[in-house]
Amino acid sequence: MAGTALRVIPLGGLGEIGRNMMLLEYGDDIIVVDVGLMFPEEEMLGVDLVIPDFTYLREHAHKLRGVFLTHGHEDHVGALPYFFREFKCPVYSSKLTDGLIRVKLNEHRQLAQAELHVVKPGESVQAGVFEVEFFTVAHSIPDACGLIIKTPLGPIVHTGDFKLDHTPVMDQHTDLIRLAQVGAEGCLLLLR
Repeated sequence: MAGTALRVIPLGGLGEIGRNMMLLEYGDDIIVVDVGLMFPEEEMLGVDLVIPDFTYLREHAHKLRGVFLTHGHEDHVGALPYFFREFKCPVYSSKLTDGLIRVKLNEHRQLAQAELHVVKPGESVQAGVFEVEFFTVAHSIPDACGLIIKTPLGPIVHTGDFKLDHTPVMDQHTDLIRLAQVGAEGCLLLLR
């Protein structure tokens, strides 16, 4: 696959608060990081929710290998019911995030069709050419994770939302040691 481009495609969330959704594409494989929504701005009269633009993914749905969720806030998981109306693929997340999305999908009568997997920090998932490792981050919601995404061109770190907190919720610190290891190995790209 020499000469194949690695594409990082934000479908929402870049330069705004909410609607977080990022695609990584290499060859015949696409993975999705987060599928969030945004609450409407004051001038968006009659709009209840704003979801990412799925157009690119619709055109390349055959390449979809999985969704990886960093944490359970609505701006990162809220658009999953709308996503599942069009796409079917496995979803990987931490235990609390899994519980939150199960409730959401059940409300939308989509839970029975969803393929959901709980991943612990330090564990990895193979999704096409991508290998995705979860690591802990401190955030305002417990069980938040960042992702180390190993690609054919090198590792990408997607931190999700995080903070450096010496007294974090449930004693879950951001795993700076793991981040330093990836940095020492040579990180291709850092995304937040």
